[in-house]
Amino acid sequence: MDSSLGSDLAVLQRGWLSSNNILLHGHDNDGAVLVDTGYVTHADQTLALVRHALRPGESLSRIVNTHLHSDHCGGNARLKRAFPAAHLVIPPGEANAVARWDEDALTYRATGQRCERFRHDGVLRAGGSFTVGSRTWTAHAAPGHDPHSLILFDAGEGVLISADALWANGFGVVFPELDGQSAFDDVATVLDEIERMAPRLVIPGHGAPFSDAADALARARSRLAAFRADPSKHARHAIKVLVKYHLLEVQHEPLPMLQAWFAATPLVTRVWQRLGRPERTAAAWLDRLMGELMAGGALRLHEGVVHDT
Repeated sequence: MDSSLGSDLAVLQRGWLSSNNILLHGHDNDGAVLVDTGYVTHADQTLALVRHALRPGESLSRIVNTHLHSDHCGGNARLKRAFPAAHLVIPPGEANAVARWDEDALTYRATGQRCERFRHDGVLRAGGSFTVGSRTWTAHAAPGHDPHSLILFDAGEGVLISADALWANGFGVVFPELDGQSAFDDVATVLDEIERMAPRLVIPGHGAPFSDAADALARARSRLAAFRADPSKHARHAIKVLVKYHLLEVQHEPLPMLQAWFAATPLVTRVWQRLGRPERTAAAWLDRLMGELMAGGALRLHEGVVHDT
């Protein structure tokens, strides 16, 4: 927990399997608001962290999801069981998919990831706002990484909850691009909007909060320019992210099991085909990508077992 952000805001910084969780404290008896809930396998840990961060006698009154990727909403169901009165709000674009629990529309099946089913109580639209204590947070549309994503800005204090639209060293995978939908322009538009906000402090979806938004924006734009110049570079990066994320979850896995997961993950197959089947088989492509990940120190292969590092 980062206690340097003021007594009314706590950042529960997580590892990459789970997004950061941001706890916003209200006035006495108002209840707190939690932004994003991490991955499903970390749900008990998320609950323990939130309980520890709540003030004595304070309840959780609301849960807000910036978007519904599995690492940002996987703790929703667990938190709702623990705090049934908490009002769970999500971006409106995915409300119907949540209501019918369409794991294809929600991308969980496509990415080979998991999320426990949850039910939402309402939606937060771009332009909408909510007040917690002395802070008012306004939602802004942040398409690109996810078409339905929101970022939250406290204009009074200059604090931005940027989700995966801006990190200290880039931004999240631009998932629509993997299915042939143009979205790099959306990323650029959101970066421009963040620049106009001129936030004093940025709380990203992953990594530590940072104050130098200008430098982060410059790095993000440089990364975006490289992806625009060579979209296949972005696609390869995205699939390596999915492999790394899977290993973060399982920690280690025999190579044949990893190959089976890779071949059975629909988004992997679609990207492989869109790239013109860069290797004869998906398994051969996995071997090549794993070689790149191991060269960078992200994975390790030992006696036929692939380990996260």
